[in-house]
Amino acid sequence: MTETPPLRLARSIVMVGLMGAGKTSIGRRLAQKLHVPFIDSDTEIEKAANETIAEIFARDGEAVFRAGERRIIARLLDGPVQVLATGGGAFMDPSTRERVRQRGISVWLRADLETLLERTSRRQNRPLLANGDPRAVLSRLIETRHPVYAEADITIDSLASPTDTTVQRLLGALTELAGPSGVIDRRPARQEAVS
Repeated sequence: MTETPPLRLARSIVMVGLMGAGKTSIGRRLAQKLHVPFIDSDTEIEKAANETIAEIFARDGEAVFRAGERRIIARLLDGPVQVLATGGGAFMDPSTRERVRQRGISVWLRADLETLLERTSRRQNRPLLANGDPRAVLSRLIETRHPVYAEADITIDSLASPTDTTVQRLLGALTELAGPSGVIDRRPARQEAVS
């Protein structure tokens, strides 16, 4: 019986999706399985600015935050392969999407409204949810962002199931991209959806 070689990344995996979709928790577990670093772009932005994202939003506004986010993500993608969790709005930026296409494999973690509401209610540091009804805000974000997230290379439904179940489905999708040596060095020829 032929043993399947371990998966190895030649391109970074870039997690995209709305807040609460599971980019950090699923990305962290995926990185462990692939034996590569996990990086959260929001954490890197906070380190670079020496303040929280909420503070950046409050003081400088979303446009300044997005410009910094674009620079940080570009720098991270120019570095070693990794699993990179991005902020919910990062993939909306055309230049960031293009950089991801050039340097990585994008994975959209798609979650329904009820799942997002339940998950985002656990944390109070979500600037876009700070003012207004979270259901209305998330509904609007789903309407505007899902069509852009659909451009991601792989779509994984992030359901109310254990994180490891979602990670295993994602590993299955990535295995399809691996060559005979187990190296994942290409994007899918077409977008792949895994429910």
